Amino acid sequence: MKIKILFFGMSKDLAGTNSMNIQIEKEITAKDVRELLLRNYPSFSSMDTFSIAVNESYADDGFKINDNDVIAVIPPVSGG
Repeated sequence: MKIKILFFGMSKDLAGTNSMNIQIEKEITAKDVRELLLRNYPSFSSMDTFSIAVNESYADDGFKINDNDVIAVIPPVSGG
C-alpha cells in the first residue's frame, strides 16, 4: 500500500521535508502512523502532541489507513 504524508508547521522543520511517499506492506491505523513517525523522527517527541488527518479529515488512533491515502501531520497550534 502506498501513502503520502504531508508535514505542516513545526513537523515540517523536524522532518526536514514537506512531504514523503512511503510503501507499507501491512494494514495500519493512524496510531501506527504516529508511532512510525516517532520512531523515524525522534525529534517529533519534542512536540507535546500532534494530530493526524487522513484525506483532509482528522483521524482518531483506530482509523484504518487505505492505499493512496494522504496523511497530514498537524502540530499543536496556539494563538490568541
